[in-house]
Amino acid sequence: MSSTFTIGELAREFDLTTRAIRFYEDCGLITPQRSGRNRVYTLRDRTRLKLTLRGKRLGLTLAEVKELVDMYESPRDTQPQLKKFLVVLATHREQLEQQMADLHATLDEVRAQEKEARRLLALGLKKEQA
Repeated sequence: MSSTFTIGELAREFDLTTRAIRFYEDCGLITPQRSGRNRVYTLRDRTRLKLTLRGKRLGLTLAEVKELVDMYESPRDTQPQLKKFLVVLATHREQLEQQMADLHATLDEVRAQEKEARRLLALGLKKEQA
C-alpha cells in the first residue's frame, strides 16, 4: 500500500465523493498536505477517514467522532479514552433503543388502524350484499 494518496484514490477506496472528503477536511478530521494545488493524504489521514466513516455508521456526530479520533492520537493513557468511548456509545445506544421503542409503538398503531379499516370494509361489504 502506498504511503500517500490523492483525493480521488481515497474517494474510490471509500466510495465517497471528493466533496465529502473536503467536507471532512473542513471539519478538521483529516489534514492533507499540499503539493502545489493538489492535496496529498497520508496513511494517518486514511486511517482517520476510515475511523470517521466507522463512527458515522455507528451514528455518532462528527464532533463525537473528531473528539474520539483525536483522543486516540494523543500519547496519553488509553484508559480515559476507552471510558469516554464507552460513555459515547452508551448514550448513542440509549438513543437508538428509544427510537426502536418509538418505532415499535408506531408500528403497533399502524397495525391497529389497518385492522380497523379492514373491519369497516368488511362491514360495508356485508351491508351492500344485504
